[in-house]
Amino acid sequence: MTLIEAFEHQSISCDKLGSPFMARLLAALAARWRPDTALGRRVAAFTGDIGPAGASVPLRLCGGLHALVLRGLAADLATVYPPAAAKNTDLTEAVLHALRDHEGFLLDWIESPPQTNDVRRAAALMAGAAVVRAHFDLPVVLSELGASGGLNMMWDHYALDLPGLRLGAKKPVLTLAPDWDGPLPPPVLPVIAARAGADLNPLDPANPEDLIRLMAYLWPDQPHRLALTRAAAGAMSARIDRADGIDWLEARLAEAPDGHVHLIQHTVAWQYFPTDAQARGQAMLEAAGQRATPTRPLAWLAMETDGDTKGALGAALTLRLWPGDQRFFLGRADFHGRWIKWQGAQ
Repeated sequence: MTLIEAFEHQSISCDKLGSPFMARLLAALAARWRPDTALGRRVAAFTGDIGPAGASVPLRLCGGLHALVLRGLAADLATVYPPAAAKNTDLTEAVLHALRDHEGFLLDWIESPPQTNDVRRAAALMAGAAVVRAHFDLPVVLSELGASGGLNMMWDHYALDLPGLRLGAKKPVLTLAPDWDGPLPPPVLPVIAARAGADLNPLDPANPEDLIRLMAYLWPDQPHRLALTRAAAGAMSARIDRADGIDWLEARLAEAPDGHVHLIQHTVAWQYFPTDAQARGQAMLEAAGQRATPTRPLAWLAMETDGDTKGALGAALTLRLWPGDQRFFLGRADFHGRWIKWQGAQ
């Protein structure tokens, strides 16, 4: 996929995911991108899949542009960002000026993958965790790969409100109510006894600069996502280690205590791991699964793309449980948690 194709594909995806502004922004980048700049040359040096199923170069650039607005560094750009309703020509010109005037900032920004940490994904994690509780009535030791700001590790502080069922905290810091299609999940969440995550660039939501980075990857014409992120940031209390996720996982698996189920989770993070790291991580989890016992079980819960790059089908929800290596395709979820098509552990 070329860069222009990646812009165009991401534009289509953003439109399907309810962000007409992002669709326009990416279309403008596709039409007026300049490869003969330092930024153009750096982007051209990315290898492998640069689209939404891989390195997500277009979203890295868009996150950097949004960060300029949120930090008050690009006044002209801010005038064409939501809630303003700028003409396409004005948006394009402002973006081109920002690419030129803030090239150094953007060159640094795009070195890190997107850290969206969309808290609405926690709805799928809560439903999956309820399935884990139905199989293993034990407290959870929770580990998250690609944790970013850790907001999705705090799902026991949230509520999931479904037709006919409410899961989660009695006094939640936020309530998630995705469009739900399918049977209801089991009615009880497990108790989280301990939790920790790993990320190459962990963010602290209590730090204003880190919170801006988290919000920069949320789309400017979707203020409800920004509001949920701010609410979740107030509940964040988990440890996030600065580490390679797979190296960290190896040590973490060795520490799993008896009398607990070790739940490994990740959402739209696995794709950013190199192929060899993915293979190593899977082998590591499967080996740990072979060592699992009824009093020390292991669960692997994932919400990850399985080829849908335009957002129409969303991410696959999968769960593996040991001992016994039970495998469940739980359903599909919108990448931003707007809807869940649930099959459950059938």
